[in-house]
Parts: sequence; C-alpha cells; structure tokens
Amino acid sequence: MAFSVLNRRPDSGLGNVRSSPGDPSRNVDWILLFAQAALVVCGCLTVYAASRTKTAGPNALPFGYLFATRQVVFVIVAAVAMLFVMALDYAWLRERARFLYGLTIVLLVLVFLLAKVSNGAQLSFDVGPIKIQPAEFAKVTVMFALAAFLSEETSDSVSYERFVGALWLGGIPTVLIILQPDLGSSSVLVALLMGLLLVAGAKAKYILMITVLAVSTVGAAVLTGLVNNYQLIRIRAWLDPNSRNPELTQYIFQGRNALRATATGGLTGKGWLLGPITNTRGDIPVQWADFPFSAVGEQFGLLGCTVLIGLFGLALFRIWRIAHLSKDLLGTYICAGVFTMLLWQVFQNVAMTLGLMPITGLPLPFISYGGSGIVAYFIMFGLVQSVHMRRMR
Repeated sequence: MAFSVLNRRPDSGLGNVRSSPGDPSRNVDWILLFAQAALVVCGCLTVYAASRTKTAGPNALPFGYLFATRQVVFVIVAAVAMLFVMALDYAWLRERARFLYGLTIVLLVLVFLLAKVSNGAQLSFDVGPIKIQPAEFAKVTVMFALAAFLSEETSDSVSYERFVGALWLGGIPTVLIILQPDLGSSSVLVALLMGLLLVAGAKAKYILMITVLAVSTVGAAVLTGLVNNYQLIRIRAWLDPNSRNPELTQYIFQGRNALRATATGGLTGKGWLLGPITNTRGDIPVQWADFPFSAVGEQFGLLGCTVLIGLFGLALFRIWRIAHLSKDLLGTYICAGVFTMLLWQVFQNVAMTLGLMPITGLPLPFISYGGSGIVAYFIMFGLVQSVHMRRMR
C-alpha cells in the first residue's frame, strides 16, 4: 500500500488529473476568462437597460424588445467559437493565415456589391434577422496575418522589406473599410499595424510613416467624396460643439446627453433602471450600441465606471503577461495585436462618450450590442488563450 501511494501521480489540485502539466487543458488563464465573463455580463445588463425605453409604444423600434435576448444569443454563439479556437493549436493556423486573409479581402469587396446602404454606408450583409459585418472579422484575420508575417523574421528590428510587406497587408483592408466608409474600424486596423510593428522593433520613422499615410488616405477619401457627409458631420459636430447649424445639432445633442448621463451619475449612480436619461426619456439614440458607457455612468456612477475600466485593465494585463510567456514570436505578436486593438477601441469609445474624441460609432468590446463584434473579440480572446495553453509545449 505504501509503495502504491509513493508511486501515484501528483495531484494537480483539481482531482487526480493524469495529464502532464504541459497539457493545454490544464493551462487556461482563468483570470482572463473571469474578466471576460464579467464584462459580458455587464454588457448584457447594459444593453437591456439602455434599450428598454425603446421597446414599447407606437414608436418602438422593430424587434427592439429582443435586443437583450439577441445579445445573449450572440454571446452563446461567440462562446462556442472561442472554445473551438482554444482547442486548436495557434501554430496550426499559421498555414491558413493567407487563406483567411484572402477570404477577408473578398468579403470586404463583396460588401460594395451586395450590402444595403444604411446612413450612407455599406457595412454589413443582411442574412435573415442578423447582420454580418466583415470589418469586425477583418480585425481577427488581418491581425493573425500580420502576426504570422512578422514572426517569420527573428531579428530584433524590422527590415525595410518586411515593413513594406506589413504595410501592404494592413493597408489593403484598411482602405477598403475606409471606402465603406467606416472610419472607426479602419482606425482599429491602423492602431493594430502600428502596435505590432512597434513590438516587432520597427524604427520610429516607420511608425511616423504609417501615421502620415493613414491621415493622407482619410484626407484623400474626404476630398474625393468617398467619405460621405454623414461621417463628416460627426467630426464637425465634435470640432464645433456650440454650433447652431441644423445639420450638426442632432449629433451635438447626442454627445451632450451622453456626457450628461455619465456625469450626473455622481459617485454611486442613480440605481439600476432608475436613470432618467437612460431608462426614462431615452435621449441618447442607439445608446446600447454607441454609448453604453454613459448608461453605466448614470446608473452606477463613478464606482461603476471604475469597476468596468478595471475589468478591461485586468484583461489587458493578462494579455500582456501571456505575450511575455509565449513560447514563440507568433504567440507574442497575436497577444500584442489583441492588446493594441482592445486598448484603442476601449479608449476611443470611452473618449467619445466624454466628448474627448469625435463620435465614430466604434463599439465598446463585450459591452456594446452587436453580434459580429462580440464573436470577433471572443475569437481573439480564444487565440490568446490558445497561446497561454500551449506555452509549455
């Protein structure tokens, strides 16, 4: 009996697990998973609170009563997709990076041919009751294609040839998204490209070149009329918040109410479903998608906003940690790409709510309503988990 006890495999703490410590199933980052789950719960509650004023009466939005339910369904689908990605070795996906990137380019081109025009933009395919937005999934595939491409070079700096190649990889989908036009999503890809090149060791002049090219591309699109008036009005409203121009007043009103809702929450907020702007009058159009941070601020105050930002901070910290623990450059670049996009998107959404950035319609990850964005970020977090799960193999 003593001999059998001495020769028994060590207990992992989760029962008599017979797999080795390097087994992927034993290396899930549970802290990152907790932060993600907490954000998703906050998101579902926020969507419900912000959309409930639009779900009754003669002017109710179509299917408005289903917003919160649909968000839960999106989360379930996204969770399945994430589990599938976690089960795959991210290195195995390297060989599929070109195919996925090419498929993304095809979908971004088909948007111009098949997508319906809404508010002057062609952003998504209507598939029955849902809309599929290729720009959201482009964040995943372009990130992975850039990570795979840059990881082929193992030097401490990025060569000029590698820089030009990365510029083409990131530039083509960015231009296609600008032409939709979707300036918010295109800014995420620009941030992704700059972040990955910075981590890969690109020189400062290369980063400056990307900035100049991005600004020049947007400027050329504006001057040639490819960026419609709907997009420009938002920027003009931000630059001139006291304007009485009838074209601008709607967006100025929207931005002011978002800021007012956030500010009037005080320290602890006015309570769940008790915010006058969010839960009674509904003065912020599409609050559940564009300005969910204002709903959190009014109902839960500064403390609620701090908790929300803290959850994002925890997720970013874990992603950064996993990047350092990665066994190879591909894993490091995947984490760096997800880190950069998440950081930029959170900053942009919160900043436009506070009036510090123009309104772009860029969603707050895991919080804003929308299926494509939820699925895309779940997949990206699945890739990060895959890197962490296989760091010892």
